Amino acid sequence: MSANQKILVVDDEHDIVDLIAYNLTKEGYQVYQAHNGREGIDMAKQVNPDLIILDVMMPEMDGIEACRLMRSMPEFKHTFMVFLTARSEEYSEIAGFNVGADDYIAKPIKPRALMSRINAILRRNTAEAEISSGDKLEIMDLVIDRDSFLVYRDTDRITLAKKEFELLYLLASKPNKVFTREQILKAIWEDSVVVTNRTIDVHIRKLREKIGENYVATVKGVGYKFELN
Repeated sequence: MSANQKILVVDDEHDIVDLIAYNLTKEGYQVYQAHNGREGIDMAKQVNPDLIILDVMMPEMDGIEACRLMRSMPEFKHTFMVFLTARSEEYSEIAGFNVGADDYIAKPIKPRALMSRINAILRRNTAEAEISSGDKLEIMDLVIDRDSFLVYRDTDRITLAKKEFELLYLLASKPNKVFTREQILKAIWEDSVVVTNRTIDVHIRKLREKIGENYVATVKGVGYKFELN
């Protein structure tokens, strides 16, 4: 799976970069390095990586700003971006997801766990290609039919309210991607003026009651994701 896949590691701690690069190279990935946000953007433009690992706290330009800038560039719209940091404050995780991060990994680095997470993120490319068929998503044991606004679990037909269906379709279209509450509100309730975070929570609860508890996971303080097991 890792053949020809490119990963850029951006961190001002050289020992950390070396450790990550060593383990990624053993897995067969092509690894590139940079040591601050500006270098990271320049290197990303040169090598067009499949995934970028960004430290949050770096000199010259931090990871949050680097991610925000790259997400505004068309060439990095679909590039996976993962934050790596020793900071555990909830607000920094929220800031990371708000600028387009796909995941968040805390230091100290545990190589085996890191490799497992990276492999899982990159598998999403294959998963997204396999589940989509026109306006129909087939994922795990669910078939989500946008034309009929119906969901099938094995042979059972599940009828959802319109917003419940749109919420499920949004999450399932990007399995394992964390959608912030702001992203969900914009995508599903963009034209509404009286919508709160409580509205999302209620729809998630109703969705779980109808399709089961094992599909939509809560990411505390951030939002929700469709969990691809």
